[in-house]
Amino acid sequence: MALKLPVIVLNVKSYRESMGEKGLALARICESVAEETGVSIAIAPQQVDLAWIARQVKISCLAQHADALEAGSRTGYVVLEAVKAAGAVGTLLNHSEHPMDIADVDAAVQQAKQLGLITIVCAKDTDASTALAKLRPYSIAVEPPALIGSGIAVSKADPKIVSESVEVVKKIYKDIAVLCGAGITTGEDVRAAIELGAEGVLLASGVVKAKDPRAALLDLAGGIR
Repeated sequence: MALKLPVIVLNVKSYRESMGEKGLALARICESVAEETGVSIAIAPQQVDLAWIARQVKISCLAQHADALEAGSRTGYVVLEAVKAAGAVGTLLNHSEHPMDIADVDAAVQQAKQLGLITIVCAKDTDASTALAKLRPYSIAVEPPALIGSGIAVSKADPKIVSESVEVVKKIYKDIAVLCGAGITTGEDVRAAIELGAEGVLLASGVVKAKDPRAALLDLAGGIR
């Protein structure tokens, strides 16, 4: 299942502000803003809330991580079959806060394809984007680790890394969607990312930790409309 592009993907991480009922409230905000604006919005709930939230909202839900392992004796791991059974459309992979070996990313991407799941693979720079594009995931999210959670948007602080990543990824496989992440907090940040060739954004604290998450998300959506 593909996401409608351009897309805003909200990764709620493991913040206290996104646990349990608060996580569901954020998912419902995403759903209502998507309905109101017509902008495509997806959410990656906390892992323990994934199935519970996916059953209660119409927007696409993603796992925050999955392991390239078959189902079975895998205590504590998140297998892709379970991600699908939870009602998610796919998973994030290789976030800088949960890095993976490229061989494991490759295995997870291929297994996800067999299950009909999409993969959004995070890349720290243009070189990583190039290497990961060869695995042909559904999407690559360019996120310099130093800017994550900084409030300084990569689309402004380092626009070259976005435009160059878009260029190299599209040369390898045109059908890979390139997202922009790290420090995205405003609609202006989103607009800048789209102008650089990105097909959406991956963000977290700009919404999860906002005083008014709905207002923050409406502003972000305004950067796409």
